[in-house]
Amino acid sequence: MLVQAYGAHAGDKPLEPLEIQRRTPGAHDVQIDIAYCGICHSDLHQVRAEWAGTQFPCVPGHEIVGRVSVVGAHVSGFTVGDLVGIGCIVDSCKHCDDCGAGLENYCDGMVGTYNFPTPDAPGWTLGGYSQKIVVHERYVLRIRHPEEQLAAVAPLLCAGITTYSPLRHWNVGPGKKVGVVGIGGLGHMGVKLAHAMGAHVVAFTTSESKREAAKALGANEVVVSRNANEMAAHTKSFDFILNTVAAPHDLDAFFVLLKRDATMALVGAPSSPHPSPQVFNLIMKRRSLAGSMIGGIPETQEMLDFCAEHNIVADIELIRADEINDAYERMLKGDVKYRFVMDASTL
Repeated sequence: MLVQAYGAHAGDKPLEPLEIQRRTPGAHDVQIDIAYCGICHSDLHQVRAEWAGTQFPCVPGHEIVGRVSVVGAHVSGFTVGDLVGIGCIVDSCKHCDDCGAGLENYCDGMVGTYNFPTPDAPGWTLGGYSQKIVVHERYVLRIRHPEEQLAAVAPLLCAGITTYSPLRHWNVGPGKKVGVVGIGGLGHMGVKLAHAMGAHVVAFTTSESKREAAKALGANEVVVSRNANEMAAHTKSFDFILNTVAAPHDLDAFFVLLKRDATMALVGAPSSPHPSPQVFNLIMKRRSLAGSMIGGIPETQEMLDFCAEHNIVADIELIRADEINDAYERMLKGDVKYRFVMDASTL
């Protein structure tokens, strides 16, 4: 099946219209007519070959929402017309300890939605900047938000689960003081989710201009991290810090804000390493530095259900397919509040 898509033929080339091949749905497959696809910073890194191993042509996109148009003969959980989503995972080994625990995101055989090996043509997965996608039913997610929110649901499939998973893992909730570093595509979701979980949320930004915007997202307090006095006022007071910044920066400035035995989890993926933290900032208070990567399929469904219950969606700017290259340049400048989403009907 040939479908229209948007992708690039080389890391130094702009994205452009392409025609790609999708497999015929098998017995356990679901075919989805894509309505919207979110645009993630990871898309830019991958399609521009800033991360190693990009295969070309590269069609990015792993924040996919749409309607089921075909189901395989043995599919029981979905029917034609269902509102569904596809996130960052379209396959895994299905038999390792991670898969058994519903943590397919940590499976060594995880297949990402684009740029991962597959028997399908052209030999690697092609993502959601396209009209249709065919995925095994195990990796399809049910969307319970109203249809009119569908475009704003798309970023939940990456930005939502990337922030929800560590907040849940480190037991964020009432009585906890939680910091969210960075108010961008990931950070704005982190603030919304931590607030909905009942935590006292402190947002950290380098920009004074984002102070009121962060409060509107649900932050109880906002700290401009370049202000030494504002930072010092929170020394040794946080139960957990979620660091969403995707650029190298000084981690020690935030370690000293953690209580004893508290953790800072990194979810941003910079193109070059952070400066190494001072070990004494960790060992003197038994603090921890951790990482977290998206979430497994059960937890992603849990996140979508939680967001539907609490009426949480991303703050988005809807664009046409032919605006993607401009959106990438604006994303590099931080000129988006807070996530671009492509309208697949414009392909």
